[in-house]
Amino acid sequence: MSKKVLIVGGVAGGASAAARLRRLDEEAHIVMFERDPYISFANCGLPYYIGDSIKDRSKLLVQTPEAMHRRFNIDVRTESEVIGIDPATKTVLVRSKERGEYRESYDSLILSPGAKPIRPNLPGIDSDRVHTLRNIPDTDRIKRRVVEEQAASAIVIGGGFIGVEMAENLREIGLEVTLIEGGPQILAPFDTEMSGVLAKELEDHGVRLLMSQTVTSFTEQGNQIKVHTSDGLELAADIVILAIGVTPDTAFLKETGIELGPRGHIVVSDKLETSIPDIYAVGDAVEVVDFVNGSKTAIPLAGPANKQGRIAADNVCGLGTSYKGSQGTSIIKVFGLTGAATGNNEKTLQRLGTPYHVTVVHPNSHASYYPGATPLSIKLLFKPDGTVLGAQAVGYDGVDKRIDDIATVIRFRGSVTDLTELELSYAPPYSSAKDPVNMAAYTAENVLSGRVDVFVPQDLATRDEQKTLLVDVRSEMEHANGHIPGSLLIPVDELRDRLNELDRDKEIWVYCQVGLRGYTASRILQHKGYKVRNLTGGYKLYQMANYQPGRTNSSDRPVDQAAKTEIAAASAAPVAPQAVPPTVTSGDSKLHADAELDACGLCCPGPLIQVKQAMDRLEVGQILHVTASDPGFYEDVQAWATMSKHRMIEVAKKANGMIEAYLCKEDPHKPGDALVQPAATP
Repeated sequence: MSKKVLIVGGVAGGASAAARLRRLDEEAHIVMFERDPYISFANCGLPYYIGDSIKDRSKLLVQTPEAMHRRFNIDVRTESEVIGIDPATKTVLVRSKERGEYRESYDSLILSPGAKPIRPNLPGIDSDRVHTLRNIPDTDRIKRRVVEEQAASAIVIGGGFIGVEMAENLREIGLEVTLIEGGPQILAPFDTEMSGVLAKELEDHGVRLLMSQTVTSFTEQGNQIKVHTSDGLELAADIVILAIGVTPDTAFLKETGIELGPRGHIVVSDKLETSIPDIYAVGDAVEVVDFVNGSKTAIPLAGPANKQGRIAADNVCGLGTSYKGSQGTSIIKVFGLTGAATGNNEKTLQRLGTPYHVTVVHPNSHASYYPGATPLSIKLLFKPDGTVLGAQAVGYDGVDKRIDDIATVIRFRGSVTDLTELELSYAPPYSSAKDPVNMAAYTAENVLSGRVDVFVPQDLATRDEQKTLLVDVRSEMEHANGHIPGSLLIPVDELRDRLNELDRDKEIWVYCQVGLRGYTASRILQHKGYKVRNLTGGYKLYQMANYQPGRTNSSDRPVDQAAKTEIAAASAAPVAPQAVPPTVTSGDSKLHADAELDACGLCCPGPLIQVKQAMDRLEVGQILHVTASDPGFYEDVQAWATMSKHRMIEVAKKANGMIEAYLCKEDPHKPGDALVQPAATP
């Protein structure tokens, strides 16, 4: 006699379970219930259809009921909601649009009800201008509001993955967008300094951020809706997207005897079986084990849901497959940037009291001499015994493969030494001979071996100035363009000759731009008998950590005579500007350029040195067009123009991470400051 298996819910978990079941058992009677008209759709693609990156709506439909029946002989019943389960009689109660209410028996039952958007009980929240995004009908309603009603403004509430993706996509199609987040940062899987880079990208593209604010009510006003916040703000827009999180859609299970966790998630074994025999559960509604720390958690991601659907089907068929937990590997596109994370972040490790070390590196995505190289930032977290606990990365290119490398090592309980030994594919267009993953691991090994003691930007707040000395080992130009307050400048190449300026009774805290020269300085000082610590990630991480979303951010950029002196003496090797056509295009404007400079692949202060050399070769009134890949160049070149009295005509960040600037050479004796007119990012 064939086995009868019912599946409640489709999409990732349910549809994967159904297909796997059929491949394992040709004779099983498989029935799938889905309360919506669509059984399997690309829910992760919904924001990108709204934002016109995906043009064809039909491409969102991964599988149709008809195709599912033809290919897998599955009885698919759409617009049929399971509203109750009776484990004693092994039946479910179904409310169907076509058949009304009826009962269906089962031998095995797989639950994949998913999670639903949280809708707090706030005044005015039932307005039809307040939307959530879960399925195709939700998508159609938002698309209709944006396209047919020509919405011009939107307020997105919630800075999680869906909220950020919706803010990006609505902005991409021309809406004025405000994002309100109740906490101090967006994108909780990332630590503050990493999420700040992504927040800055949102702001650079015109998304207004309001942080640490909660919404108290909604009020309709003509064709708009007003959002009222806890700070007393009143914001008006044509449409509101509510994306403050999700909750497991398990209310129909409360009277069944199935064990639920404290937040309503279904408790399952490693075989994904619930507390009641022959009933399994998968997807966003289940409580899982955190693979890294072993605690109970909930991770609503499509990847784990698909794997769980397959494993539940295995166990219905008696294969005994285990689900070993989720590590939360995730990725997001924020305009030109990519952010990705895997494993535990610092907030989680601190909450659990887990001892850990941290290291941050900023390598190029591929060989710097090959065109198109852009920096990425990698943060690696690891135990004192070297076991990798987690990682985060942000950049314009190559972020995904680096986090996937580290995620794989975490899955095999690997160490930073394993990361150093990874033999990864290399050619100049794709990586460097020492891949960024290797580089992050090398710095971690230096920490574990005691070759370097590091500090992080947060440690500066508690630094005892009576017992420590903060030393900037970068160049005078870099120091002038921005430095940590209270730091003494001793460039690393001068360090051996200036040891008399250091107090041997104090611990020396050194920093450079990205950490490498700081490491060199720390090794010199250690050999000379000093106790020393190096700022991991360097001044760049300090800037990342001190970025405050939602506020006007200005860098600490003192200008002094020492910097002017260094610029005047910059590298003797001349860099001749190359002739370019008389007209170049930047954004919507056409600017005349007399010379072109490609400073891509160089890190600070390299681009500024080359800009100085190129400007020296121009006549007063001529214009230099510069392209650079170092993200810091955007602020650095503005500060340099002000300091050197040249006129900044335009500076812009491009979608691919490149930075373009147009500078006009001025008479250095002419009074007045350089004017900076940053261009809108295209």
